[in-house]
Amino acid sequence: MAPWLPIKNKYGVAVWNFPRTKEHHLPLQIGEMVHILQASEGWYCGYSLRNRAAQGIFPASLIRLKGAVVEQQGTEESVVPAEMPMVQEITTTLREWATIWKQLYVAGQTERYGQVKRMMQELMEQRSQLLSGTLPKDQLLRLRKEVTGKMDYGNKILALDLVVRDEDENILDPDRTSVISLFQAHRRAAQTLTQRIQEETSPQQRAPGHGTHGATSPSHNLYLCVRNFVCHIGEEAQLFMALYDPGEQRIISENYVIRWASTGVPQDIELLNNLKVVFTDLGSTDLKRERLFLVCQIIRVGRMDLRDSHSRKLSTGLRRPFGISVMDITDITKGTCDSDEDKQHFIPVHLAAADGDFLHNMIRKAVEGKDINHKGQGLWVSLKVLWGDLSQVRKDHPHLVDRSTAVARKLGYPEVIMPGDVRNDIYLTLVQGEFDKGNKKTQKNVEVTVCVCDEAGNVVQNVIHAGAGDSPTSHYCSVVYYQQRHQRWMETLKIAVPIEDVHRTHLRFTFRHRSSSDSKDRSERIFSMAFVRLMCPDGTTLRDGEHDLVLYKGDSKKLEDASAYLSLPSERNLSESKLLSGSSFRVSGATSGLAVSSRDSFQISTLVCSTKLTQNVNLLGLLKWRSKPSLLSGNLQKLMHVDGGEVIKFLQDTLDALFSIMMEHSETDVYDTLVFDALVFIVGLVADRKFQHFNTVLEAYIRQHFSATLAYKKLLSVLTQYVEQAGRGEPCEPLPRTFKALEYIFKFIVRSRRLFAQLYEGKEVAEFQCSLQRFFLALNQLMESPLEGPTLLSQGAALKYLPSILEDVFGIFDSSALGAVLRDFVGNLLPQRLLKQKLQSLTHIASSKAFQSHECRELVLQAALPILQELIQAGEEEDACIELLSSILEVLYQAQKSAEKLRARHKDRGNVELAQVKKHIQVILEQLLHTVNRRVIVLDRESPLRSHYVACMAAILSQMDKDHYSTYIQAFPSRPELMDFLMETFILFKDLIGKTVYPGDWMVMNMVQNREFLRAINHFATTLTEMFLSNSNFELQLWNNYFHLAVAFLTQDSLQLENFSPAKRNSILAKYGDMRATIGASIRDMWYSLGQRKIEFIPGMVGPILEMTLVPEPELRRSTIPIFFDMMLCEHRLTGSFSRFEDEILRRLDSEVEGGRGDEQYMQLFKSILLSCCQSHPELAKPGEDFVKLVSELLERLLDYRAVMNDENKTYSMSCTVNLLNFYKEIDRQAMYIRYLYKLKDLHISYENYTEGAYTLLLHARLLTWSEETNAAPVPGPHSPHLHTQRQLKEALYNQIIEYFDQGKMWEEAIHICKELAEQYESHVFDYEMLSDILQREAKFYEKILKVLRPSPDYFAVGYYGQGFPTFLRNKVFIYRGKEYERREDFEMQLLSPFPNAEKLKSTSPPGQDITDSPGQYIQCFTVQPAEEAKIRLKGQSIPEQITNFYKANHIQRFSYSRPFKRGPSDPDNEFANMWIERTTFRTAYPLPGILRWFVVTSTETIIISPLQNAIETMMKTNEKIMSEINRHQNDPSLPINPLSMLLNGIVDPAVMGGFVKYEKAFFQESYIQEHPEDGVNIEKLKDLIAWQIPLLAEGIRIHGQKVTEDLRPFHERMEQCFEQLRAKVESQYGMREMMFFEDRRSGRPRSIAWVPDWDRLSYTGARQVLWWRVLVVPSHHPQPSLLSPPHSPLPQVLLPPPQSSTLPPSLYAKCISGVRPARPPRWPCPYEGHGGETPHVQLPGSPGHCCHLSHPLLSPKPPLWGSAMDGAGAWLSAAAPNDAPAGPWHSPAPPSPAVPHLSQSPHSTEAPPTPKPAPRPSESEDHRNERKENRSSSIFGPRRQDPRQSISELPEPKDEKWRLSCNISESSLSSDGKQPPPSRAAAGAQPRTAGSSLSPTGFGGRVKSASKLPPLPRKFSPAVYETFLEQSDAAAGGKASTSPTVDGNKSPKSPPLPPPKSKRLSQL
Repeated sequence: MAPWLPIKNKYGVAVWNFPRTKEHHLPLQIGEMVHILQASEGWYCGYSLRNRAAQGIFPASLIRLKGAVVEQQGTEESVVPAEMPMVQEITTTLREWATIWKQLYVAGQTERYGQVKRMMQELMEQRSQLLSGTLPKDQLLRLRKEVTGKMDYGNKILALDLVVRDEDENILDPDRTSVISLFQAHRRAAQTLTQRIQEETSPQQRAPGHGTHGATSPSHNLYLCVRNFVCHIGEEAQLFMALYDPGEQRIISENYVIRWASTGVPQDIELLNNLKVVFTDLGSTDLKRERLFLVCQIIRVGRMDLRDSHSRKLSTGLRRPFGISVMDITDITKGTCDSDEDKQHFIPVHLAAADGDFLHNMIRKAVEGKDINHKGQGLWVSLKVLWGDLSQVRKDHPHLVDRSTAVARKLGYPEVIMPGDVRNDIYLTLVQGEFDKGNKKTQKNVEVTVCVCDEAGNVVQNVIHAGAGDSPTSHYCSVVYYQQRHQRWMETLKIAVPIEDVHRTHLRFTFRHRSSSDSKDRSERIFSMAFVRLMCPDGTTLRDGEHDLVLYKGDSKKLEDASAYLSLPSERNLSESKLLSGSSFRVSGATSGLAVSSRDSFQISTLVCSTKLTQNVNLLGLLKWRSKPSLLSGNLQKLMHVDGGEVIKFLQDTLDALFSIMMEHSETDVYDTLVFDALVFIVGLVADRKFQHFNTVLEAYIRQHFSATLAYKKLLSVLTQYVEQAGRGEPCEPLPRTFKALEYIFKFIVRSRRLFAQLYEGKEVAEFQCSLQRFFLALNQLMESPLEGPTLLSQGAALKYLPSILEDVFGIFDSSALGAVLRDFVGNLLPQRLLKQKLQSLTHIASSKAFQSHECRELVLQAALPILQELIQAGEEEDACIELLSSILEVLYQAQKSAEKLRARHKDRGNVELAQVKKHIQVILEQLLHTVNRRVIVLDRESPLRSHYVACMAAILSQMDKDHYSTYIQAFPSRPELMDFLMETFILFKDLIGKTVYPGDWMVMNMVQNREFLRAINHFATTLTEMFLSNSNFELQLWNNYFHLAVAFLTQDSLQLENFSPAKRNSILAKYGDMRATIGASIRDMWYSLGQRKIEFIPGMVGPILEMTLVPEPELRRSTIPIFFDMMLCEHRLTGSFSRFEDEILRRLDSEVEGGRGDEQYMQLFKSILLSCCQSHPELAKPGEDFVKLVSELLERLLDYRAVMNDENKTYSMSCTVNLLNFYKEIDRQAMYIRYLYKLKDLHISYENYTEGAYTLLLHARLLTWSEETNAAPVPGPHSPHLHTQRQLKEALYNQIIEYFDQGKMWEEAIHICKELAEQYESHVFDYEMLSDILQREAKFYEKILKVLRPSPDYFAVGYYGQGFPTFLRNKVFIYRGKEYERREDFEMQLLSPFPNAEKLKSTSPPGQDITDSPGQYIQCFTVQPAEEAKIRLKGQSIPEQITNFYKANHIQRFSYSRPFKRGPSDPDNEFANMWIERTTFRTAYPLPGILRWFVVTSTETIIISPLQNAIETMMKTNEKIMSEINRHQNDPSLPINPLSMLLNGIVDPAVMGGFVKYEKAFFQESYIQEHPEDGVNIEKLKDLIAWQIPLLAEGIRIHGQKVTEDLRPFHERMEQCFEQLRAKVESQYGMREMMFFEDRRSGRPRSIAWVPDWDRLSYTGARQVLWWRVLVVPSHHPQPSLLSPPHSPLPQVLLPPPQSSTLPPSLYAKCISGVRPARPPRWPCPYEGHGGETPHVQLPGSPGHCCHLSHPLLSPKPPLWGSAMDGAGAWLSAAAPNDAPAGPWHSPAPPSPAVPHLSQSPHSTEAPPTPKPAPRPSESEDHRNERKENRSSSIFGPRRQDPRQSISELPEPKDEKWRLSCNISESSLSSDGKQPPPSRAAAGAQPRTAGSSLSPTGFGGRVKSASKLPPLPRKFSPAVYETFLEQSDAAAGGKASTSPTVDGNKSPKSPPLPPPKSKRLSQL
């Protein structure tokens, strides 16, 4: 390979992406800039300018080389692009915008995205134009302004930094610009951008490219280019184009005339494509016109009527109206739309429709009219607004305006008349006329001919101009309107007569009738004439306005004879109108031969625009003063009354006249005062706002035309005389006007003196200086006067206007003397007199050239600084004070820079100058720095002055060097004053850093301020160590303030370079460096310099130092983290521990990391540095290691929390929050624990997780007690300040928890809280009103449980596998609780949204190690089912499913997932034969729901379920589903029948799956039984489940038959047929099962159907089984007495079963009679022979035939027995368990036992156990009362509990007596006489009922053969017995049934264990 060689072109840009495929490659992206170091065979070696640290090689073919400048050769080599700065700025801006542009797309901000895209495209196009180098100078300047404006606007709307520029659009360099200039530039730029944004958002948006320079220019121009004219005329045409104001209804400019040939091209073929005109002299008032139009009058030149045929000879050359065109150009002139010379506008033509359509009237109508059908006829024009006078326009736009471009001037004067602009134009408008038809039959076709004649009547040649672009003519003929008596022409001409000929010329108008026939037309003669002179006899020009001329009739030759009519009157006046009353009147007899026609009239209008001709007599008299010298004084005085506009027009001539008067009367002072006053009057006119643009005219006159060498003496003399007169207190009325004109008076004085000095070689210098000194002394005497009135006004005027003369005086007056004059001028004024004017005057003085002289400046500062100090301290006239101080500091900055430049050239002179500037800075520093600082402290933050004050303060600091600081510190008279200054400064700096006074986008201003603050802080730190460190001088608070200031400086946002774009970061580093490293090193050094004083800063400085170390700058962290160990060491040596340090750092670390500081790198650095430090100190090794471990764990959790805190999906934020609050609980930080509890609560509520929010709040509530103790920890929330005690807070929390539980539909939990609150209201605070309220709320919750639909949530298992997940998710499985009706697909989308790169696993099996160890992200999600055991006390109960469903889906900690798989040979016809189930059970850390919607899985267990067990489960679920549907329809008859139809039909008529027939084929075959003998019990279970399905289906079909509609009746009948076939088959194979029905214990409410679910406890007869035992409730309102209950007995009775093949297990019997508590022994007919039917007795199952006269102790009404039964319930159940086993296998038939022992006896015992004594009643103590009240609860929810650790979801065993009676039966319950219970019906030999026995009215008592024969009573299946069956089936399905030995040695299933009394579910959280 060739060697690597250096390259010349070292700068390039990547034009293609280059990925990194090898280690030494440098990856590049399109547009990335590279610095090339070497090259070799098509490869470059270098680095990217984005990351200079990464160096590598890349292909040369992907790089485009660009020109660059190499700086700093060698290792520090860098390249700078050689492009122009504007192009570089565009490139940088585009790169920065591109990043944000992509972010806008991702964020979905479509509108802003499109806006930025358009701006970027425009910038790229403009960048190409700049690089082309082909633009003209004017376009280049305009383009630069457009580009900078667009970039600044884009930066503003994208919230980027504001860029400040100078007048040439160059970016200001802060190193070469003063702080004051930077501040003012920022303010101007911000105002400009704000104004532009307002314009962009305003309804009328300005067009892009409309600059502000148009508003500042006094002259404007409209460029017009006619591209084409398309109109079918057929003859020659003349186009007159002009500007028209519809408001005034007049044309305001000259016409631009285009002569168009009949061939469709211009008559002058050279003008083709060059028809250009500039309408010039437009002023700002013209652009502000409400509306402005471009109009075009089209006049054809030819015959009278276009329709005339050519058969006869027609007259030609007639000017006839054809049409007009109008275009509204208001938007163009005002800049609200594009003004581009390349854009063409179409202007349609309005044709004249009738002979009476005057063109002017047509224009007036057209500007208000609508669109017309122009048929493509019209003009195409281009328009562009140009600024400046005509010469400037030709210079700036040579490609548009050249010598061939016509110039159409404004009808009137421009706003600025330059001295060289000589103009002598008279505009004549033919207005209208009225002519009698005379002896003709029709009205005349009148043509007016205009000419200019001299006194002899000769026509002056070529002085009439029809318009611009047309040649001058001698005659002008008007338009001819056909046969109109009243003619209205409104045609404007320009008469340009040489000025010397005006006095002897006049206008002559001749009138002639034009005929359409050429022969007649030739014979027509002039029938009338009018004339008017251009100059009046007094020498003034013809007045402007309309003139009603006299029309003369006579011989045509006489009418053209000037001698005949010049002596006659030309205009009508009032006297003439009375005199000439006849039709004609002969004037002057026979001498003239002319007559006046009163029937005809003619009006014209004239406008004189002349700089040489005036219409004012007084002004004319002054201009020609030499002709009548005697009238000079009067003319000078009359000049003051001449209209200002007239004087301004003749400004140069008037000034020449005044100074010629002064010069020709130099020996006398007769006219001096009058001339001076006249000059003041003229200068005052120029200063007037109306004529402010004439300043340039006046200045040009002084420089170029003024030549009066002796004028200065007279002017200065009169001026001094006026000032002295006012100083003496004498009235001097002209003085205020004189002061107003003082600037130009002195310009005349200084110019005159210089001309004199040039002429006489510097003579009379001393005299001139004395004259000036005399003037200034008189002025200073005037300032001393305390008089009011005119004197005060004169003083104010002097203050205002004196600074304006300094520019001129400074060059001819000594600077020291001038400084003394100015000092006294300001100082002589009384202190509180004219304060604002005084400050403004000083500001102007400071801005003048005189103040730049150090001699003058030093004297002026002596007067200015005390005034500033006093006023700033008092807060008076602050705007003016700040402006003055800014001006002074700006001058000092410029002087300092100039001195430094001078020192580079001339060291000695430069040092002298620099020393003088430093002296002045020291003066300002000593007098104003402390004052300004204090003022900034006092001012409100919102004050607009504050930022300007801070800029001044920074400007002072920027000009201070080390000597200034030391001198200033030493200047303090005492140590306390210095300490006060430092304290104030530290506090002020910290405040300004924390809450900057500048907007956030003023980056340059903020960085400059930081740079100056850093210098000051470091200087003040030196002062601290030198003067405040020793033991005697140590100041703790001062040092503390220093540390806090330094840390605040280091951590401020504007210095965090990591948060900025690469371009901004590099710019800051290049200009200012990383200031954090500098200040960090200072903090470290200052800390270590404290020595033994360090302990005084612990723990106060722990937080600030932590802030500093968290700054993401590695070197800073390495240098400052050891400070922590130093703190630990200091505290440990003093106290033996560092607990205060530890507490503080844990507290502050939480808030800092949450605020965005800290990262993994910091955690590693913190750990490694502190561990190494601790290991070097044995006494800190172990505690230090523990501390580091604690902080590391906290940091890890905090970083996890912060990483997901701002995610849209708050799921992981909640997990991290729980991790944090658990951590704080472990380390016993209760305040932080509570803080994160409320963060978690707020997250839950924001996502409407009300249940989890309630559980979260409950954790806090459990920390509180019902006491009056004060709350220890602060509680977030708006209500917390009003809750002072724990009782108040706990009550408020409980109410909030109840509300959240209500919103989350967790009413069972809300009830428990209500009970606890009710207990407090009832027994502790005795607030019965609140008790009533809480009980009502509790009752509402009970009602909602039964009536409000509450869907059960789904649960999902989610696994996060792979190393790409955060640590709290990595390789863990969670169980999620879904929301109501949430689909798994939606849930998965939410899971994947935070991890867009995650891959979803399709398998539900646990992944292998290849996935768990991979760096990727894999998510597994599937649905799981709750696997918790049902609550024990809910078993065997007839409870609505609304209640039981809640416990099936809530408070669950075990979840299962079943995965089917096949094992063994497959049977294609029967998939059930080998369908195995892998069931995985997940156990979560805490039950769900809880404080999260998900919990991590702590353990898993997997079992395998055989196909037979799977079939049993499936059958049980199917039966459950049928029973649930039946109960639902019985509860709510309005339910739709469709679900029930589908369910039943799918079972009785299976189409696809085949029903349980598949089970029969799979498991009931002999082959299977022989192969699997161990499955015999399970096979019998499956058969029994199939048999039990029949009565369930029967009840379902019965309900279906009742509700089915007629159109579905065939479907129902088909279903009944299928069911009958199915029932016959099943009953024949598996026997008959029958269900008995019962009703609710509450009056008549339907309950549930009960069928036998406990398979192991069923008596098996082989053919049919009947469940007999069940609770029977007889409604009290039933009219017919029951067979089993006496009449009038409303109490519930117990029906006992008939004798079966085996004994009834007592435990099952206890479940059967649960809930019954009769008030007296029941009565029913005795089934035994020889007994009466009314004898009360009870027969127990298995009784040995006892007499019915004995009553059973369980039914005894005596309280002691009930109490003992209640107390011994648990013992009874446990003792009864071994006795309930049958004598033989349950499935084997056996004859009934002749004698079965009593329930309470052992099978081998014949003696009755002793009767227990009643328990003594305890005393009614407070505890017992509380317990009794606590027991007031329902059988479902249990009693209230006071233990805060107990879960509110746990249901402990109740203490209520009724519940105990319903659930428990005491083993020792005997009759009162101690005898055996009555004999059993089974032992008495009761015969079984026949199949045909009838049912009792209660629906019980006979065997049910078919569902169709059931009585139509509302019935439901009871889930009680079925649940018992499910328990045993579950146990069998999961493996072997759990058994325990009985007395006889047989095995019987165990009873389920009792639940623990209390749960610790919540306390575990």
